[in-house]
Amino acid sequence: MSPNKPKAIFQLSILKRVFSFVKPYRFIFWINVLLSIVLAFSTPIRPYLIQATVNIAIGKNVVLPVWLHWFLPQSSWNDILHLILAITIFQVGFIIFETLLRFFFTFGMAWLGQQVIRDLRNKVYDKIMHWEMRQFDQTPIGTLTTRTINDIESINDIFSDGLIPILADLLTIIVVLTTMILVDWKLTLICLIPFPIMIVATYYFKESVNKSFTQVRNAVAALNAFVQEHISGMQVVQAFAAEEKEMKKFAAINEQHKKANIKAIFAYSVFFPVVEVVLALSIGLIVWWVAGNALDAGMLVAFILYLNQIFRPLRMIADKFNVLQMGMVAAERVFKVLDNTDVTINDGHYAPEQIKGKIEFKQVEFAYEPSNKVLKGIDFVVEAGQTVALVGPTGSGKTSIISILNRLYPYQAGAILLDDHVIEEYSLQSLRSSVGVVLQDVFLFSGSVYDNITLRNPSITKEQVYEAAKMIDMHDFIMQLPGGYDYQVMERGATLSLGQRQLLSFIRALLYNPSILILDEATSSIDTESEMLIEKAIDTLIKGRTSIVIAHRLSTIRKANKIIVLDKGTIAEMGTHNELLALGGFYAQLTEMQFAQKNN
Repeated sequence: MSPNKPKAIFQLSILKRVFSFVKPYRFIFWINVLLSIVLAFSTPIRPYLIQATVNIAIGKNVVLPVWLHWFLPQSSWNDILHLILAITIFQVGFIIFETLLRFFFTFGMAWLGQQVIRDLRNKVYDKIMHWEMRQFDQTPIGTLTTRTINDIESINDIFSDGLIPILADLLTIIVVLTTMILVDWKLTLICLIPFPIMIVATYYFKESVNKSFTQVRNAVAALNAFVQEHISGMQVVQAFAAEEKEMKKFAAINEQHKKANIKAIFAYSVFFPVVEVVLALSIGLIVWWVAGNALDAGMLVAFILYLNQIFRPLRMIADKFNVLQMGMVAAERVFKVLDNTDVTINDGHYAPEQIKGKIEFKQVEFAYEPSNKVLKGIDFVVEAGQTVALVGPTGSGKTSIISILNRLYPYQAGAILLDDHVIEEYSLQSLRSSVGVVLQDVFLFSGSVYDNITLRNPSITKEQVYEAAKMIDMHDFIMQLPGGYDYQVMERGATLSLGQRQLLSFIRALLYNPSILILDEATSSIDTESEMLIEKAIDTLIKGRTSIVIAHRLSTIRKANKIIVLDKGTIAEMGTHNELLALGGFYAQLTEMQFAQKNN
């Protein structure tokens, strides 16, 4: 929150923004507002009728309101038993009517909240999907999970237990108090004597629970981030026998979560008994005053019922304020995600039917962090249909080149052109659908082999999948799996070997028939036999198609039209295989090293 922005104005702006998502459902919203008003004004009716019934029963002369004549038969007005029976039947019908209204109000607010959080969650996830990759490098996955799931779920409480229910409760209290004053203002003031205790208790309860809930929310986010990260990296944890150490870290975070919850539970445990004590004191004062002033029994019963109608919302109103506050805090976090334009990829509008594949880097500079440049003045051209190989030690910038070409990260200086158009002009859909990528670190989703190959694209036919699989001789292997193409791949492809996962991702790239093919260490984790299976398919695939190959194995890059040797983010050497051998530089040394390893 801005230090110059008053808290009330800040929260009002957040609340206004949350309610902007109600616009598509404003008819239901206003129906619920109307229901809350009707319910508030109907609340004092039953105590009033009970007061009248008691007084009629003890033989006191009671003047009933004119509107009651509309609902009761005329014959019952001159017979006490019939009148009491008629009023009782009316009350039963009124209770049923009031219950139905309360049901529609409660269900309507919950329904409205679910519609809003569905729309908001879709918007947040769509926003995250269009972030630059650097944001994912800087943000724990568990934190984003909390924003998308837990925090948005808390926003639902603004509707189900938040603003409108609070206003409805406040209106009910005002209507009931006004009725009490109109009936007997002295008795009303007497029974309100203990209320300062209630106000003080409510204030401290609200502050205590609000602080505890904030701590709980932070602890939940920390737990989500920790569990997500460590389950994903469990292989590393177990490989280094770090289970006990990591368990201690988890236990510490979990302890904070427990302490925050216990503080909230303690506040509840103190507040609700205080409410009951205040109610008992108020009832005692009513009995004392009625007895001392010889008021009728109906008045006593009615005021006890009025007090209960006031205390029922008062018991929950402080809690609802905290729920509303936590919903506002959650909404602020969610809107920070939506407002994060610094890491949002700007989509272009140029979308040609066919990309030929000419790639040109002009003095490109790139850094993941401003203080550490990864690429420095990269300058090269790949004509359409050519194959370029990127070679260099780890950290030289090979993967960074393909990352900025695919607009996963923004570069800071220079220009990258595709078919003589800067890549920022292209729509992301057009650019990325024209670039097929086989990465070193293959990610497979939970689901079938078929779904992982097609990425659930309904326009891709089974025949196309079979043809792509046969190109690298994977069709027979897949058919041998239980269920064939319907075989269920576990999360991250855990049931397949690393080489098999890479081959599946290779089928995925083949299937989309890209204009540009990128192989990022695509054969680094595949055994020699598997590599031989796909080399023929690669030769067929890259023919007439622009290809960028990143590999340590010289057999993969020997036939490239151009080999670029990178060193510490700069181009050290560039040429064909024979030209670089003749140069006797880094590439020649690398070739000699691999040749010696092969002979050994």
